[in-house]
Amino acid sequence: VFSSSELVEVALGIERNGIAYYSALAESTVDASLKDTFNDLAEMERKHMETFQNMLDSVGKYQPPYAGETEQEYELYLKALVDSAVFADDKVALQMAQRASSPAEAIQIAMGVEKDSILFYSEMRNLVPERDRPTIDGIINEEKSHLRQLSSLKKQFA
Repeated sequence: VFSSSELVEVALGIERNGIAYYSALAESTVDASLKDTFNDLAEMERKHMETFQNMLDSVGKYQPPYAGETEQEYELYLKALVDSAVFADDKVALQMAQRASSPAEAIQIAMGVEKDSILFYSEMRNLVPERDRPTIDGIINEEKSHLRQLSSLKKQFA
């Protein structure tokens, strides 16, 4: 069984990788308007990180479940969770940004990632104790909001 704090820490990692994706897109485009758009998306990811950090502060820091587990072992465990989800790491996020041939394609990739995030959190929600589900629901709602923003943005570049 996972705790809310574990999932929030995974969410922080996912958002961190999203920042890398949008920042790479902003750096690679010469169009000032698009650069601003991708910088705005990176900033939205930063705001999501703040939201998730506030959630983490409210649920408390996760303590490793085994007395002998070190903080380093725990961090490796969390990294494995993040690496198996959505943007596996910032290198994958950068590769995806480089492969996008147009703003519409880059936004479409981002929408797919947001959908994957929603699915990830929805599935993980079933693994946390009942008392922690409102926190997970908050994460899912943040991702849905981001998907709606991207969908609206995509229409501008279609």
